[in-house]
Amino acid sequence: MSIKKVLLLGGSGFVGTYIVNRLSQRGIQVTVPTRRRERTKALIMQPGVEMPEADIHCQETLTSLAQGQDAVINLVGILHSRDVKFPYSDDFARAHVELPKKIVAACKAAGVRRLVHMSALKAAPDAPSEYLASKGDGEAIVLAAAGELDVSVFRPSVIFGLGDSFLNMFAKVLKAAPIFPLGFGHARFQPVWAADVADAFVHSLEDTSTFGQAYDLVGPKAYTLRELVDYTAGLTGSRARIIALPEGLAYLQAGLMWLAPKPLMSPDNLRSMQVDSVCAGDCHLPAAWQPTALEAIAPSYIARNTPKGKLDSFRFRAGR
Repeated sequence: MSIKKVLLLGGSGFVGTYIVNRLSQRGIQVTVPTRRRERTKALIMQPGVEMPEADIHCQETLTSLAQGQDAVINLVGILHSRDVKFPYSDDFARAHVELPKKIVAACKAAGVRRLVHMSALKAAPDAPSEYLASKGDGEAIVLAAAGELDVSVFRPSVIFGLGDSFLNMFAKVLKAAPIFPLGFGHARFQPVWAADVADAFVHSLEDTSTFGQAYDLVGPKAYTLRELVDYTAGLTGSRARIIALPEGLAYLQAGLMWLAPKPLMSPDNLRSMQVDSVCAGDCHLPAAWQPTALEAIAPSYIARNTPKGKLDSFRFRAGR
């Protein structure tokens, strides 16, 4: 199969920017629907990228956007909801469950067979957090369409890279505050570089061996949350005192942060950390998966005051 046109949902976000760059460099036309076109002008500069203002949650609009496309990539996801409801709130249901249903229906109606979907490592309907449970149900919906559609699912652990809201968040707080209260420091992650994730998505588009498959995407090494915060502190030169919080205080802290207009943390994030985001023996990796080490990338964008950090920032904005 030959992919010439791709509808990229959630393409104006962190990972989407990396995928847009790679598709554009391959000469593939990319349509990235957005709610506010003026906020994503950097992507519009990429050759072959169109960014129509559209409500992708409208079934008719979504079907219209899918018309004439060779593939659809869904990256849409949210980390927070203002509501709490189990197994998950309406916000999580809308983004992670209802939207995949609409995407599958739009692909069928528009005659688009290829669908690549982003889930999350350890997503499952019975997971302890609203995020992971809703991601698990959305993943199941996509995989259930296998046969009628050529579907692939990717489940990344936490994703790092220039523009992330993970290590960059730690760096920002560590630079600004003399004390860093840390809950769930024992939680484990296997961070994966955004560029490796983007390559996995793009390379899979024309790879028939990935049809009907769900892959885990992880980096080469697992870390505790405390190890990642300590590492970021070293990169920033921060002397902030990192204080381990007991579980009760960790949930209190997350609850207070959740009340902010743009929350950095929520109680549901902590519930997600009850499940280690690492790959065990049952891990299903893409063929020839060779992920990049965190230590090879993080210094270049966390230490932004270095010449290499500034150069990498310019390259990222230029799509190189």
